[in-house]
Amino acid sequence: MLETQDLAARRGDAQLFSGVSLSLGSGRALIVRGPNGSGKTTLLRILAGATQAAAGRVLWRGEQVGPFHPALRASAIFIGHAPALKDELTAEENLASLTTLHGVPAHRPAVLEALNTWSLSRQRSLPARVLSQGQRRRVSLARLRLLSRPLWLLDEPATALDDAGQIMLREAVSAHLAAGGIAVIATHQDLPIASGRQQSLLLA
Repeated sequence: MLETQDLAARRGDAQLFSGVSLSLGSGRALIVRGPNGSGKTTLLRILAGATQAAAGRVLWRGEQVGPFHPALRASAIFIGHAPALKDELTAEENLASLTTLHGVPAHRPAVLEALNTWSLSRQRSLPARVLSQGQRRRVSLARLRLLSRPLWLLDEPATALDDAGQIMLREAVSAHLAAGGIAVIATHQDLPIASGRQQSLLLA
C-alpha cells in the first residue's frame, strides 16, 4: 500500500500543494491532474524518493520512506516526461541501458520481446535520433515490461503517442493493476482504466 499524510511541496518561496493525503492499495491507480506548475511532477518525484517533501509523510507498505530509501527504490519505477534516450544509441541499446540503470540485467531476448510488445521490432536497430517522438516514448515505456516493480510512477506517459500507442499504454497499466500493482499517473489526457480501479487527485 502507498500512503501519504498531509504532504506538501514548495518551489522556492512558492507553495505548490499542501495537505495531500491519499491511500492506494493493490490494483489501484491514481490519476493526477492539474495545470502546468501545480506540482504534478514534484509529487511523483516525492513518491519515487527522488526529492524531499516540504512537509508530511510518505509510507510504503506501512513503513515511512524518504528520499533514496532502499525499500522504495527497489519497488518503484519513475518514468519522467522526457523519454531520456541517447540519440546515438539504437532503440534496443537504449532500452537495455535504461533497464540496467535500475540494476536489472538486460537479457537480449527479453529486450527484443519488450520492443515487440510496443510494436518497435522494425525500429530496434535504428538510432534514437531518427525515431519519431511517439516511437521514442514507446522505447521509454517498454522498460515497464522488463522491470517487475509494483509501483509505477508515470509523468505524462501518453505524450506523443498515437491511438495505437495509447491503447498499448492502457493495456499495460490495466495488466499491471490486474496483477496487484499500483500506478500513479500524472496526465492531461484521458486514460480510461478499468472501472473501480481508479482514483483522482486534482492539484490546483
